[in-house]
Amino acid sequence: MRLCRADRVLLSGGVAIAGSTALFGAPLGLAVPAVAMLGLLADGVFRPSSSVFYPTVVRGSRQAPRIALTFDDGPDPESTPAILDCLAQFGARATFFVIGRHLERHQALARQMVAEGHELGNHSWAHLPWQNFYSSRAHLADIERTADLIRSISGSSEEPLYRPPVGLKSPELARAALARQLKVVAWSVHSRDTFRQRWQSIARRVLNRIRNGDIVLLHDGHASEGRHRSNAVNALPLILCGLQAQELQPVTVSQLLTATAAPAQ
Repeated sequence: MRLCRADRVLLSGGVAIAGSTALFGAPLGLAVPAVAMLGLLADGVFRPSSSVFYPTVVRGSRQAPRIALTFDDGPDPESTPAILDCLAQFGARATFFVIGRHLERHQALARQMVAEGHELGNHSWAHLPWQNFYSSRAHLADIERTADLIRSISGSSEEPLYRPPVGLKSPELARAALARQLKVVAWSVHSRDTFRQRWQSIARRVLNRIRNGDIVLLHDGHASEGRHRSNAVNALPLILCGLQAQELQPVTVSQLLTATAAPAQ
């Protein structure tokens, strides 16, 4: 059976703890490697860009003046059409990491995304708060359900890019990701558009941090039923104007990664 990174980390940690305890006895021999192991596990779970459990793409190559705008938690019938209009106005392409249950209800909107040259990524079917506690089998079922719907809409046979809900990962997710050979994508610039702040500040934050190859996190939807987000809608024109001034071309994540991509970390 092929082991994923998470399994190797857990196995190595167990061996280190057992060996240290045998050499130095408890509590010192147990405490030091245990604390180090807990820190490593916390990094793997809670830091979206961490590759402790599974290789995670954070950005593309710094060589070309291209970046990727990504939008999570849609499609949303209020925000997504306005975002698509704005992207079309600037001739920009983006990747939408969609929630499967939203996608099922708004398939016409998703088909518009694909027709206009945008990319659909998998952001899970349910996007539930406790999803990181799923078994690997439950993760596989969730991932497959959304991936099948995305492929039926996009017409592509490729496995969609995957972004875990809230960016959290677990050993069980890592096993599922390895089984499907997923390309897991995080981000290098967080717009903070889910916080209460002026949309001008959101645009300024992105433009002050953006560099060649960056992947930007924005939101066109909301995981909760009946709730909507508008910050990205309002900030996007300013962001696209700023990118144009910096001569940075917004492309899909897959397009960003095709040209000498930076390796997953």
